[in-house]
Amino acid sequence: MPTETSPYLLLAVFLVAALFFSVTPLLAAWLWARRYSPRKPGPEKNAIYECGLKSKGDAWVQFRSEYYLYAIIFLIFDVETIFLLPFAVAFTGLPVGAFIAMIVFLLLLVEGLVWAWRKGILTWA
Repeated sequence: MPTETSPYLLLAVFLVAALFFSVTPLLAAWLWARRYSPRKPGPEKNAIYECGLKSKGDAWVQFRSEYYLYAIIFLIFDVETIFLLPFAVAFTGLPVGAFIAMIVFLLLLVEGLVWAWRKGILTWA
């Protein structure tokens, strides 16, 4: 006599497995840190340093907002390169639709670059 199980039993098993695999390393790291970390940090541990050297001056230096825009534009074109690489590798085996989609993608990115250029965002000052 076959017994029927609930269709949600498999989901429950996956939920328990996901919780186990995510919580176990966190618990192990916490136990390791409790066992082997120093209990009381000293003044050397709390000291501010940069690359092993003592810092000079104030740590709260203001940067111009344009620097963040440079970084964002760099990330956009860096991600573009990531999307272009698989396309370039499989270029000969792709249909015409994929080529047109990639051309549209590139045109949108070039449009963003032209916009940033006209706004003066790329002017280094």
